[in-house]
This record gives sequence, structure tokens and C-alpha cells, in this order.
Amino acid sequence: MSIKAFKPTTSTLRGTKLEDRSHLRKDSGPKSLTIAKRKKSGRNNQGRITMRHRGGGVKRRIRVVDFKRDKFDIPAKVIGFYFDPNRSAHLALLQYADGEKRYIIAPKNLKEGDTVISGEEADISVGNAMKIGNVPPGSEVHCVESVPGKGAVYGRSAGDAIIAQGKDSSGKYVQIKMPSREIRLVNVNCMATLGRIGNEDRMHMKYGKAGRRRLLGWRPSVRGKAMHPGQHPHGGGEGKGVIGKAKDIWGHKLHKRTRKNKKTENMIIKRRRSKQRPHAKKKII
Repeated sequence: MSIKAFKPTTSTLRGTKLEDRSHLRKDSGPKSLTIAKRKKSGRNNQGRITMRHRGGGVKRRIRVVDFKRDKFDIPAKVIGFYFDPNRSAHLALLQYADGEKRYIIAPKNLKEGDTVISGEEADISVGNAMKIGNVPPGSEVHCVESVPGKGAVYGRSAGDAIIAQGKDSSGKYVQIKMPSREIRLVNVNCMATLGRIGNEDRMHMKYGKAGRRRLLGWRPSVRGKAMHPGQHPHGGGEGKGVIGKAKDIWGHKLHKRTRKNKKTENMIIKRRRSKQRPHAKKKII
């Protein structure tokens, strides 16, 4: 995958960089592998806006992706690659030997016409899926399960690669290094797909104009310091700065950790960032 640049014939095209989707199929894929997606515009089941700046955009359909890879020991042929508007990665359409078709996240270097398989005796090649306990240490994997049989949870975005570092002393878990450099444990029976996810250059995209953001369902946002003081804690004042610490529209402090999942605390060996130590106070003699 590469990035497509444009000649600056207009101010909109100047600096615009988009995905090169020339290798993707032009059709929408099997209709049976999609379901309708209803727009919520950032509202919950009570009709209240819980996520701001959302609304509008082009209609989408949800692609049913096979994150479990539970069709064991049946070879599948890659018959095409497709665009998915709901994720950063592209999809690969597989057709199994028994005629069934399924979508998977398209890994890097997987080509149309290749054959992939999932099982304990699968070869160490891109696109094959196996239990992470059978993956050689140091290999790159993606779409890793957190609980056996649940479906892939880790490593599903474009360009992601998780490194399997081998089993721990108990032999029940495997150490994996996440894209965020966090090291955690997963069960040896969790499924993982070999290789790195493709479309890694997507991070270099530049939309070029506000209209593309609107087509994606993002509405405009207004700076807090440009509001009235009754509308936002940053509003009002004589200068342009923020008085005190930065806060959101409800008055809560920003840049604060929000992780509350204590069930998997014991599975984390090394966090993605070390805890900041408070500055030592200097003693005045």
C-alpha cells in the first residue's frame, strides 16, 4: 500500500495525501457478509449526547469479520481485497474448500490467490492462524485473542504487529509485546494470525479539507477558550491562555488516566509508560 499525492491545482489539493486503493476490488463484496449500521450521532439509548462532534456522514454497512479463525484444517484461497469504512485496515475475502466465504483482516504481503489455513499444524507463513503457544518466539502476529474462543481483541489496526516472546515459567501463558511496548500475558490456547497488518502507511494521510471529515461523520468542534465562561471552564478572561489546569466542558481535569479494568492488572508485566515519580523536594540548609 502507498500514499497518493496530488498536484496543487487547487488550495484543497495542496498537501492532500490519500490511500492508494487501486489494488482493492471495486464491488462491495458479498451482501451476506454485511449487516446494516444505524447512525447514532454520538447519542446513547436515552438520546443524550455522550460523544460530541459526531453526526452526518456517508451511509455504511458493517462487514462481518472472522476474528475467531475457528474453521480449522480447511484451506482457504484469497479471492480479493476490499475496503472497510469502519476500520483502518483492509479486508481479505477468503473462500474455503467447502465453498464458504469469510472476511479476515488483510495482513501485509498477502496476495490474491494465496492459500491460508488455521490449525495447530499450520505452516509459519503470513495469514495462517494458530494457537499463540505454537508460534515461534520473536514472530510477528496480529489479531490475538485475550480469552480462548472469544475472538481477536489485540492488534487489529492498520500496521499493527505484536511480538510473541515465548512462554512464561508456568507454561500456561505467553508473553506478548504490544504495539504500545506494553508486555502482557495471554493464554497459550488463544488464537493469533501470523504476520503484520497491512495498510501501514495510512498514518501519513492528510484529508486536505474539512469536507472529508464531514463525510466520515465528524462535526466541527469549537475551542473552549473561544466560548463564554458559562459555557466552558476555559472561556472568558482577558488573555488567550487557560487559567489553572486544562479541563473538559464538564470541569473534569484532562490528561488523567481513565483505565478502570482491574481484572487484567495481573496480566500486565510491563506498562507502556513508567509511573511518573513526584519531584523530590530540595532541602534548604
